[in-house]
Amino acid sequence: MVSGYLAKNVEEFEFKKMEESFFIDVAYLGKDLEFEGWLIVSGYLHKIEMDIAGTKVLFEPDEERNYRALVSLDDVERARLDIGLLQAIASRLESLLKVS
Repeated sequence: MVSGYLAKNVEEFEFKKMEESFFIDVAYLGKDLEFEGWLIVSGYLHKIEMDIAGTKVLFEPDEERNYRALVSLDDVERARLDIGLLQAIASRLESLLKVS
């Protein structure tokens, strides 16, 4: 439920992608990696879209403000996305954005 309104599907919310991108550095398996991201907002909700190995991956906070990756299993297999890398990116987002 969002603001007292239960949406029938995600398409009912208007998400807007910011035009300017930003970069996030992630240390993973002894390498320093950098990924481009875009903020997507709708009211109080936000997601972060990132390009990982040519695949669009969305990250969103859960109820405890921990970030999770939203990507289909087909995309994970097709792009050979490393689940550990997705977890490392989510952890990095938390360290940058989580308010104590």
